[in-house]
Amino acid sequence: MRFPLRVPIEVRFSDLDTLKHVNNAVYLTYDEVARGHYLRRVGAAIDGGNFVMARAEVDYIRPILFGQAVEVALRVERVGHSSFRTHSEIWADGQLSARIKVVVVWLEEGRPARVPDWLRQAIQAFELEPVEGL
Repeated sequence: MRFPLRVPIEVRFSDLDTLKHVNNAVYLTYDEVARGHYLRRVGAAIDGGNFVMARAEVDYIRPILFGQAVEVALRVERVGHSSFRTHSEIWADGQLSARIKVVVVWLEEGRPARVPDWLRQAIQAFELEPVEGL
């Protein structure tokens, strides 16, 4: 699987839990940072509040420690009527640490709405592999 976007992440001391590794909830924050970069790259400004996360699934593979070089690779793997699903991998010091799938719902006036054609086209143009539903 090829990812069109890779985002470096700096592990902050506040990301750690009492076991001195990145807290499991922070993995979703790292994914959100990468998703924000992705959305800006495809021209979807996130300041309008057009997105809401509806589902998240995380497979934790290995812990991330303070000082490790962390990178999130992200792609859109499916576009539905009013939502799209992202797939990301979090890598720490070159080793896979987690896989994350998130369903994001497109909103208009606070209600789910069809993902606009311009966004569908921008996702398709940005991706390196075919996207289901496009």
